[in-house]
Amino acid sequence: MDHKLRIIIWNVRGLNSRARWIAIRSLINTVDASLICFQETKMDLICSRIVLETLGPDFDDYTYLPANGTREGILLAWKSHDLIIIEPELIANAITAKVSCPTSTIAPRPWWITVVYGPQEDAAKIDVLREIREIRADCDEPWLICGDFNLILRDEDKKNSHVDRRMMNRFQRVANDLALTEVYLNSRRYTWSNEQSPPTLVLLDHLLCTADWEEQFGECQLRCLALVVSDHSPLLLDCAPSPPTHRRFHFEDYWIHQDGFQESSHGCMELSSGHGSLCTTHAQTSSHCSQTY
Repeated sequence: MDHKLRIIIWNVRGLNSRARWIAIRSLINTVDASLICFQETKMDLICSRIVLETLGPDFDDYTYLPANGTREGILLAWKSHDLIIIEPELIANAITAKVSCPTSTIAPRPWWITVVYGPQEDAAKIDVLREIREIRADCDEPWLICGDFNLILRDEDKKNSHVDRRMMNRFQRVANDLALTEVYLNSRRYTWSNEQSPPTLVLLDHLLCTADWEEQFGECQLRCLALVVSDHSPLLLDCAPSPPTHRRFHFEDYWIHQDGFQESSHGCMELSSGHGSLCTTHAQTSSHCSQTY
């Protein structure tokens, strides 16, 4: 059977109570996910019983990064009959592992996943960005990096004017240098709220991928699930949605630094000149850029 790969990425804000296990499992039961990427577990020890009660018996394998006291912590759990996950590597703020999907025809090639939980302090955030560069250097196959980065990529990722541009620019520079594309979040602009009135709304949870990962899972869709027990929205990445939909074009900043970009874009504009509307010209240029880069 060709299994449809679905991944949940979520800052759960703690797995340290039975009530939270029950609430999370109720949500997990609404989707047929094979891979769970939880951040901020706040647990220095995660045993099989906690995984069983929180996720259910199908999630029969896992690895985790212990919390630092009552802060941080990452859990990566999966269904072993759907996925093979090997070579897990744990560092201060991330888990990286290689994923194979033997029951799926959409993912014939192994790929890497990194789950990140970004700290609050600026100095520690800079360390995480350095670690991301090092992780990428060791991942020579398609790569997806996801989690709560506690950073924004763009001004519009925060619904007020209080933006730390210095840290935002550092994050942008890493994404551009590594040629990473952000997976588009459908029907939602923000993933976190401070739950005040009026609320501060921020997109802190990101999924970034390499071009070869995007090529392998080109029709993937990312959306939010119902908000429970956490001030972060749980995200569901469906790597093979059915029916397939038209891919949304999104311009990537790193494209302008690629060899031949100016010539390609100007060529598309010249070919379209005098042959249709501005929308048609834009669509043709966008299509060419996305296929080329």
